[in-house]
Amino acid sequence: ASSAAMPSALAGVRVVELAGLAPAPFCGLLLRDLGARVVRVDRADAAFTVDRLARGKESLALDLKSPSGGAAFRRLCAASDVLIEPFRPGVMEKLGFGPDRLLAKNPRLVYSRLSGYGQSGPLAQRPGHDINYLAASGVLSRLADGDSPPRPPVNLLADFAGGGLLAALGIVAALFERQATGLGRILDANLTEGAAYLASWLFASRDLFVWRDGARPGENILDGGAHFYRCYRCLDGRHLAVGALEPQFYAAFVAGLGLTEAELPQATEDAAGAIATVTKIIGTRTRDDWLSRFGPDACVNAVEELSEAQANPHAAVRASFSPSADTPGHHLPRPPRFASVAPDGSGVGPDEPFQPGRSPRIGEHTCGLLAELGYSEAEIRQLLAEGRAVQCSTDGSPSGRL
Repeated sequence: ASSAAMPSALAGVRVVELAGLAPAPFCGLLLRDLGARVVRVDRADAAFTVDRLARGKESLALDLKSPSGGAAFRRLCAASDVLIEPFRPGVMEKLGFGPDRLLAKNPRLVYSRLSGYGQSGPLAQRPGHDINYLAASGVLSRLADGDSPPRPPVNLLADFAGGGLLAALGIVAALFERQATGLGRILDANLTEGAAYLASWLFASRDLFVWRDGARPGENILDGGAHFYRCYRCLDGRHLAVGALEPQFYAAFVAGLGLTEAELPQATEDAAGAIATVTKIIGTRTRDDWLSRFGPDACVNAVEELSEAQANPHAAVRASFSPSADTPGHHLPRPPRFASVAPDGSGVGPDEPFQPGRSPRIGEHTCGLLAELGYSEAEIRQLLAEGRAVQCSTDGSPSGRL
C-alpha cells in the first residue's frame, strides 16, 4: 500500500478510524495521504463494505461489544496518536470508549469526534445525512434557482468538505499543538458547523454588490444570475462554464460569441434577457466548436465529465490522476501536491505519477496488528475462535488461520 511518491509529513503517526461512511473515511484518507498509518477498525460480523476511501489503510476486524474485543481496541488506542469516531454523541461512552477512559490510558491521544450536529445542543441526537446538515447550516438555501427548490450538490459540502476535510485540519492542528504540550485533545467536529464555516464568505458578504437587493438564490452575480457567470447548454447537449467577470475577460467572451459589448453590455438591467440571448447563441453550436472559437482570456471551459477530467492534457502533464488499484478502468485524483514537494524541490514533481494503494479486505491485517499490540499467538487464536476478531484469508473470505 505504500509508495515512494507518498508525502511523509505525518510519518510515524498512527490513526485509528472506526469504520463508517463518507466524512470519517475521507478524514482518514487525507491523513493517510499525508503519510500517516491508518488502521480502520471494522466490525467482526461485517461481510462487506461500500467504503471507497480505504486505499492504503489497514483493516482490523473486532467485536467491540465483547470484553475481549473491547480490550483489544483500547490497547490499540493506547498505542496510537489519533482516533476518528463517526457516531452520534454517547455511543462511544456506552461502548466503554469515551474520551475520559481512552485519554486516561493515553493522554497524547487526539480524540476526534465527527458527528452531524455536534456533541451538544437540541439537535445532537438527531439522525441525518448531508442534505439535512447542509439545510441546517443555511448553505442549502443558497443553492437554488429562483423559485425552484434548493438542489444539493451530491454530498460534497457537508460530508466531505465541512466534515472530513475540516476534521483532518483540526487533527493536524492538535498534533502540532501536542509537540509543545505533550497532550492530545478532544475535537468536536461536525458537519453542520463545518458546512457553515465553509460559507463564511457568504455570511459576511451579504452587503456586497454581488448580492442584488431583493434577489432570490440563482439571481445574483455568482450563483447563475449573471449572463457572464453561469453554465450554458450547447447544440450537442454538452455544457460550457463561463466565468468572464473582469472587463478584459468579458470583452474576449463577447467577441467569441460574435457580438460587440454595445450589443451585449456586461452591466445590464435586463439580466434575464442577456441570459436568454447567450443561451440561444450557445445552443447553435457544439461544445467543441465553441471551445475552438473562444480564446483563453474568455474564461470559458468545457464542463467535463469525470472521465474527461482525468484524461485531459493538463491532468496528464500534471499526473493528476492514477489508475485505481481496486477498480479496473477507474482513476483516482492525487492528494494535494503541497504535501509532497520539499522546499529544496525534491519529492513528487508534476510528471511523477501518484501510486494509490489498494483498499484492504475486512480483517486483512487483524493478526499482524494484534501481534504488534503484544498479543501472543495463542491469544490471537482464541480471539479468532471466539469470533471476537476476524482475519480474512487471501481470497477475502473470513478465516481463523494465522
